[in-house]
Amino acid sequence: MGCRNKWLSASLLVFCWYYMAEKYTILIVDTDTDYADALAAALSRGDANASAVYAASDAVETIERRFFNLVITDLNLNDNNINGIDILKAAKQSSQDCQVILTAASATIESCKEAIRLGAYDYLEKPIEISQLRQIAERALKKKESVVVKSYGRGIFRFPGVMGKSPVMQTVFAVLSRVSPTNLTVLIEGESGTGKELLAQAIHSNSLRRNNAFRPLNCAGLTESLLESELFGHAKGSFTGATEARKGLFEIADKGTLFLDEIGDMPMVMQAKLLRVLEDGIVVPVGSNKSTVVDVRVISATNHNLAALVEQGKFRQDLYFRIKGVSITVPPLRSRVEDIAELADYFLTLACQELGIPSKTISDNALMILQGYTWPGNVRQLRTAIRTMAVMSDAEKLDVRDIPQEIHHLRQLAGNVAVSTAGNLSGVALNELEKQAIIDTLNSVQNNREQAAKLLGIGERTLYRKIKEYNIQ
Repeated sequence: MGCRNKWLSASLLVFCWYYMAEKYTILIVDTDTDYADALAAALSRGDANASAVYAASDAVETIERRFFNLVITDLNLNDNNINGIDILKAAKQSSQDCQVILTAASATIESCKEAIRLGAYDYLEKPIEISQLRQIAERALKKKESVVVKSYGRGIFRFPGVMGKSPVMQTVFAVLSRVSPTNLTVLIEGESGTGKELLAQAIHSNSLRRNNAFRPLNCAGLTESLLESELFGHAKGSFTGATEARKGLFEIADKGTLFLDEIGDMPMVMQAKLLRVLEDGIVVPVGSNKSTVVDVRVISATNHNLAALVEQGKFRQDLYFRIKGVSITVPPLRSRVEDIAELADYFLTLACQELGIPSKTISDNALMILQGYTWPGNVRQLRTAIRTMAVMSDAEKLDVRDIPQEIHHLRQLAGNVAVSTAGNLSGVALNELEKQAIIDTLNSVQNNREQAAKLLGIGERTLYRKIKEYNIQ
């Protein structure tokens, strides 16, 4: 009975957290304090909370510290060379889920185009009717829900952009659902392009920190000094070019989440400094004696085998165990072919909306080609390919002819000899070419013989005969 009561209490806590967290947050930015306060009061109703700031610099700092679903900002703020476009960029850098509406006393075609290009939801000319603004704000807040938001895993947790019905992805969703509402550190491992940052964003969005900052940093290619400054900040005059003090990402992400991508490439000296901050939560900027206590959840990602790097002495063992509170491995796209159709539809919907073009679909034949490709660039490569197809085709239904040339080609044969119009296959027996083509195609479609036959351009009966003839298992 005691266990049951504990379970009910935990379930009630998660239930209450979810519905509290789902309340929309809106930020109003305008130098006219009365006007900004009036807008905030008018939009603070029902399922939305609106607040106002009156300076551009305060707005940028607030956006870095907190997550907002919607930012409504004046374009011509002129505060320390920061204007509405800068606030738009800061909001989108903080979270792509944040919608931004720009306002101005007079709108020019050029400024409108620039705002929309940078991701603004709308551009309104003052004066604005409150009733009109409410309607536009409501549509902006609901936009995310109209962009194919899927629910996977357990219960109420949402992972937009991270999807898949394959068994391996269902296992990932189960782990995500358990770990998201905790403060555990998470290590995400997987090949480049598998969507590790999307997973990190999903964990943050479903955590108790979701209304605070999510700040990503790619550790690859950064020198030790630059990485230290990015993470911990620096004092004015601490090095050449440090003309003013700057907060590091640990301070900016206080009460939020810091995502360290490619942590396996972090220099050894920086690994020791990072470990110290993770253990005591105290940050000291470069060139300063002043310490700051921070509360940051760290999610790390790598395409390396960290355990192997530890054995080779290239990664600190104590840091490895510190960041590996929970480990998630993202499978490559080639190992979950059954998810490609769903991902392609999702990316196509996003591309059409972002480009402002009519909705499109993908033909079955085109999908079979996409499913037969090995996708060395994983989900990122698929997203880019679908966007290219959407841009380049005028048709309502994308077909085989629209697939990028580097994807729509015959597969590699044994011995890494590529079949192409330019390839030199001299001396290779035709029956060996045919046999290897059948084997590769069957492997690419998880032994679905109907799909394999279509990809090879032969009938199913012919394929069965060839399989028997070549003794293909």
